[in-house]
Amino acid sequence: MPMRRRNETIGALNLFGRESGPMRGQDIRAARALADTATIGILEERAIRRAEILREQLQGALISRITIEQAKGVLAHAGKVDMDEAFQALRAYGRRHSTRLTEVARQVATGAIQPRPVLADQRHDKRRTPPKFPSPS
Repeated sequence: MPMRRRNETIGALNLFGRESGPMRGQDIRAARALADTATIGILEERAIRRAEILREQLQGALISRITIEQAKGVLAHAGKVDMDEAFQALRAYGRRHSTRLTEVARQVATGAIQPRPVLADQRHDKRRTPPKFPSPS
């Protein structure tokens, strides 16, 4: 018996009987009801699993954001710079050391990296001249 949601078949319900031959009308209706019930259960489980994955992803993003904000605060205080400059310093340090922003932020926030080298990388990047692009003709 096909397990369907609208026009999409998501599986099949296999039914076995004691006797061979086609199913009777009332057995077909019962099998359809069982297949529909199983389909609803499978689709609900999928929706719950997707919601859990999304919740975990959002929680991870929130934690990353909090860590970045904490690291910005550490750098802003230590270097007497504004929050935007602190963020730029985090990014510059991560780029120069091939390290993800969230990892650099975690290390700054926990004290594994001291603010001075992170801020020094930002100052180094500020001295670098931006690339020149040809003007449009």
